[in-house]
Amino acid sequence: MSSPLTVTVNGAPIVVPSGATVAVAMVIAGKACRVSVGGEPRGPLCGMGICFECRVAINGQPHRPGCQILCEQGMDVRTDE
Repeated sequence: MSSPLTVTVNGAPIVVPSGATVAVAMVIAGKACRVSVGGEPRGPLCGMGICFECRVAINGQPHRPGCQILCEQGMDVRTDE
């Protein structure tokens, strides 16, 4: 079994199991992926990269589907929350 990883979600370090997606890291961190135009927090919906509700910036690259990307050690995840 692989060791847990540490990623940063909106500046806070979060420990996730190896093999976890970025969406899982955001759930562990208690963060919404983004905020709708109406102000409601949004999170993963489809879990397969179709709806883009889980889009976040990963290592400075915006609009990445968090449900489809595996966490890597030291990864920086930013939401618009």
